[in-house]
Amino acid sequence: MPVSQKKQSIMNESELKKIIEAVIYAADEPMSLNRLMSLFPEDDHPGRDAIKAAIAQLQEEAAERSVELKEVGSGYRYQVRQDYAEWVSKLWEERPARYSRASLETLALIAYRQPVTRAEIEEVRGVSVSSQIIKAFIERDWVKIVGHRDVPGKPALYATTKGFLDYFNLKSLEDLPSLAEIRDIDSINEKLELSLPGENTEMAVDADHPESRNRDESASEAETTTDTDELAEPMNG
Repeated sequence: MPVSQKKQSIMNESELKKIIEAVIYAADEPMSLNRLMSLFPEDDHPGRDAIKAAIAQLQEEAAERSVELKEVGSGYRYQVRQDYAEWVSKLWEERPARYSRASLETLALIAYRQPVTRAEIEEVRGVSVSSQIIKAFIERDWVKIVGHRDVPGKPALYATTKGFLDYFNLKSLEDLPSLAEIRDIDSINEKLELSLPGENTEMAVDADHPESRNRDESASEAETTTDTDELAEPMNG
């Protein structure tokens, strides 16, 4: 046998598919293709194409199930289909909070105009941006500093992370809803499923109790001179 001949894998397609399925189910975070490849020894590696084929088969098999094998920003994960999210949410007694308009506007501007500085966000919104909002996004791993603008003061440039994509069930930024779909900024709550149990009051406001809104944000929003169209149009440029 020639030395250069590649050793044939003893792992068949069915076994490989079961391994991939078990690993993705058990993982506490999305599994990237590279991470999946690293699980196998070099002398019995199925290869990238075989792993991708196994994933495709698993996705096809899950097509009629209540769970799906979804590719998000940082890899693949099993998750409940949106059609059944309402039922699964009954497992948690705490009501999801809704994000305040100030938080939604800030997050939308970062997502659609990244990289962007705080001053550029404030220029569009017409009011100052709460430092707590930016801090909360960074701590949640939705936003990160990717550099600094080459202007006096060297302001930080903000952009979204893979954590942002993962949380909002997006494979890439191209999967963001178009601006035409979210001209009403409040509809972002529905479009991106922006809800999270136990939300910080700096970030959220109960839909049935608007008086619970953080006082500083209420004052900030009262001063804003931008309406929905004024917010959306600059983001489209």
